[in-house]
Amino acid sequence: MTAPASTAPTSTAPAHPSGAVAIGGPEGVLGDEDVAAFVTGQVAGLDLDGRSLCVLVPDGTRSCPLPLLLRAVHAAAHGRASRLTVLLALGTHAAMGEEEIARHLGFSPGALAATYPGTTVLNHEWWDPATFASVGTVPAARLAELSEGRLVRDVDVRLNRAVVEHDVTLVVGPVFPHEVVGFSGGDKYLFPGVAAKEVIDVSHWLGALISSSEIIGTRGTTPVRALIDEAASLVPGERHALCVVAQSGTGALHAAAFGTPQAAWAAAADVSARAHVRYLDAPVPRVLSLVPEKYQDMWTGAKGFYKVEPVVADGGQVVLYAPHIREISRMHPQILDIGYHCRDYFVKQWDRFRHLPWGDLAHSTHLRGAGTFDEVHGERCRVTVTLATAIPEEVVRAANLDHLDPAEVDVDAWSREPGTLVVPQAGEVLHRLRRR
Repeated sequence: MTAPASTAPTSTAPAHPSGAVAIGGPEGVLGDEDVAAFVTGQVAGLDLDGRSLCVLVPDGTRSCPLPLLLRAVHAAAHGRASRLTVLLALGTHAAMGEEEIARHLGFSPGALAATYPGTTVLNHEWWDPATFASVGTVPAARLAELSEGRLVRDVDVRLNRAVVEHDVTLVVGPVFPHEVVGFSGGDKYLFPGVAAKEVIDVSHWLGALISSSEIIGTRGTTPVRALIDEAASLVPGERHALCVVAQSGTGALHAAAFGTPQAAWAAAADVSARAHVRYLDAPVPRVLSLVPEKYQDMWTGAKGFYKVEPVVADGGQVVLYAPHIREISRMHPQILDIGYHCRDYFVKQWDRFRHLPWGDLAHSTHLRGAGTFDEVHGERCRVTVTLATAIPEEVVRAANLDHLDPAEVDVDAWSREPGTLVVPQAGEVLHRLRRR
């Protein structure tokens, strides 16, 4: 069953080759009034009269002017949609509290109705089995085809029942280079954003088998993106997307695209590939990633490694500087038992690890980076990963990472050292070596 195509509302904005309507580009930023007018105009063109609308939005680990976008969506949908639900696409992140949600969506705590009348806001409660509805299966043969032979198994496609129980779904969120899928956004807000753990585990392990350093920032439809789009095709109802490209560190927008999730994502990814990738002429021996406070644990803060691994020289070091981070992962404690290892450590000892959550194994490989494993030489990783956090040293070392007291890091001094790259607001801009 394939979801109906998105209706393309009338607009003066130019069309992208994907079919999406888009404004902006990699240079400069859009004005708030232009963004609001674009969003309101696109949503106004949707068939919402008397129909229910579920809006999927990111949690606090993603940068974008969400209050601006959501207010514009609400202005065009309120009074037309029979029911309006905002669903926080947590994936497997921690739930957001009431005050945190209020700041995130731009309303006063306890006063949702004053800013967004007629609106319900929900966390994606991925830890509760009652959250999910099954919409079908990706058969093993089809998964083998999509994964280019890497995985063969049936995948039960389950996602938050709020999506299934609404007539129209609208994805609202940013697009950045991503360690699992290539570029985030679009149907990724469904899978893994509001999906059950089986789909998440399969998609993330597929990305790990390809490897983070290979897939991150890859243009077009990667095998993981193909799997996500296949799962999304089973979801009933209409699906649309507002995909935006945020200026990293400010939240202002370079661009916005509206259309089907695939079309809007493709248009935004084209801009992100130019706005969010920094090229270096040569590898560097050491990177100091300054991890922002929006990443509250190493499960999310590890993005400070993913986005710089490609530019680190063999035998080099990445230091993740995050004095505010106190734990590896509250929601995924099993990663402490697994530790951090390269992909081949798991693949070549698969009988030892295949029963563990594949999403946890994938996260482990993403943060440890490229490496090799064999019975004679053991594990040999390409770079050293060092945590300069508030996580106790014994925990860090038990997880197979290096430890550094954050008090020993002088950011200004390090930035003057030859061979050291200091990355502010680490986690969104991808660093790559320029091809010669």
